[in-house]
Amino acid sequence: MRGLVILMSLACLAGAQHQALIDYLERRLLAIEDRIALWHEQTARYASELRELKQQMVSQLENLDKEKEALRVNLDSVGTRVDRVERELDYLETQNGAQPCVDVDDKLIEQQVTLVKEKQKSKYFKLSDCSDMISSIKAMKILKRAGGPQGMWTKDTNRGSGKIYILNGTDEDTIHVFSSVQDFARSQGLSVSQQIKLPSAWRGTGHVIYNNHAYYISQAEEMTVTKYDLRNTSVADSSVFPVQDHLPVYPLNPETVMDLAVDEEGLWAIYATRQNEKYISLAKMEAAGLEIIQTWDTNCPRENAEAAFVICGTLYVVYNTKHPGRSRVQCVYDVNGLVTNEEAPLVYFPKRYGSHSGLKYNPQEQLLYAWDDGYQILYKLAMKKKLEV
Repeated sequence: MRGLVILMSLACLAGAQHQALIDYLERRLLAIEDRIALWHEQTARYASELRELKQQMVSQLENLDKEKEALRVNLDSVGTRVDRVERELDYLETQNGAQPCVDVDDKLIEQQVTLVKEKQKSKYFKLSDCSDMISSIKAMKILKRAGGPQGMWTKDTNRGSGKIYILNGTDEDTIHVFSSVQDFARSQGLSVSQQIKLPSAWRGTGHVIYNNHAYYISQAEEMTVTKYDLRNTSVADSSVFPVQDHLPVYPLNPETVMDLAVDEEGLWAIYATRQNEKYISLAKMEAAGLEIIQTWDTNCPRENAEAAFVICGTLYVVYNTKHPGRSRVQCVYDVNGLVTNEEAPLVYFPKRYGSHSGLKYNPQEQLLYAWDDGYQILYKLAMKKKLEV
């Protein structure tokens, strides 16, 4: 009897455990079913949102197509109007002859070229008693690096002002001005300078600052020289340089079609023409009205020339190589015939970073203001008399 009771107790215990297991499995199945239902609900909602987004995108694309068609119609209308205006302008030009332009009139250019050729034959009369020439580069000072690889910096070459003028680049229209060399050296960049905006962009690096005026080439195609008054911030004068078929004066700096220079005798122009393409030409200019006083075809070759400057009526041409090395003055031309190229000393510049894109002589200080791959450099010149050679 006792054994039967034990068996019955064990059977009841097993039944209870089995029921608990079944209850647990049912609860788990209900939880899984709830999750599946939630997933179905979320999937349906996401599908509905995607359908709505698709409809919105289709609607926006249809609107864009309509706007594109409207824009095309407007452009066609504008093109038709432009064609009509061009036809009307052509008709007006046929009815009214073009007004003569002093700077670009072909006949005037031919007359000026003839006049320039005649002036080549005349004798040059010195405007000063200066007789100095370069003996050597006495010292070099690297001031700082400000601006791009090509540019020009200088002082006013005929005034006591200590202002520094920076013309950064070869196709810009803003002159940066600093009160002194020290102020420029201490500055953090060109953005802190006084800025003078020119009415047109300059071409190349052949500019000068002379008697409170900026002289620069404003049109490379016609070699237009512009004289800009820095005090009144206005154009004082401009003129087409009377040379036909001009070439870049320095093959190593082809952006510079003509290089302006100032020495003790005033304003000069250094240029090249196709008629004399192997050599550099020189012209004496009247600073007041930009007239040509006299021109010379020098014996200084253009090949490997990178820059030039004028001192006391003597042209100094600086040469380098296509892979920048050590620059050197290898050719001189004296308009008064006091110095020959064979007698002049061969002057080497100290080795630097690249090649000169600008060399500007200051006759008051006997310094060269050089621009070398973005570095602003000062060269102190050792001078001697021309008659001592």
